[in-house]
Amino acid sequence: MNLEELEKQDLIKIIRMYAKNWLAHDGCWFLAAEERHGLAEAIQIDLEGWKRFTVVEAKRIMNEFDIPRNSGLEGLEKALQLRLYASINIQEITRASSNKLILKMKTCRVQSARERKKLPLFPCKEVGIVEYSGFAATIDNRIKTNVIACPPDPMERDFHCGWEFTI
Repeated sequence: MNLEELEKQDLIKIIRMYAKNWLAHDGCWFLAAEERHGLAEAIQIDLEGWKRFTVVEAKRIMNEFDIPRNSGLEGLEKALQLRLYASINIQEITRASSNKLILKMKTCRVQSARERKKLPLFPCKEVGIVEYSGFAATIDNRIKTNVIACPPDPMERDFHCGWEFTI
């Protein structure tokens, strides 16, 4: 199959399928690490992987979509919409001010699956801090990242995780 010959709807389907497959692989990998090493060690290994992957993903997005280095919150906003997550999760991006961007993951496939299975939310805050900070800093190292809320924080909000980016 030649991707260049696919219709738009089929391209959208294949992008979503690839993103779901990527996320499923990430989950399978994590479960295997957890079974072998326990939750705490699996999270530490995951953290190291995300520290590397988030930079790779940001650089590829920047390269493919002509987002220049040090492009501020404008570059970050565009890049966040092009992440693999963006095609399978429901996210909301707002500009709170000229120097503040807010990202809320309204629906996260990982957390939604755990909720359906009546499992506790995955405690992703530690990894998320590394992931989102690294992604934003790759776009522009002047951007500071703060967590608004993220599991294991209590779910007393209408989003799974929230991030504040300032410059």
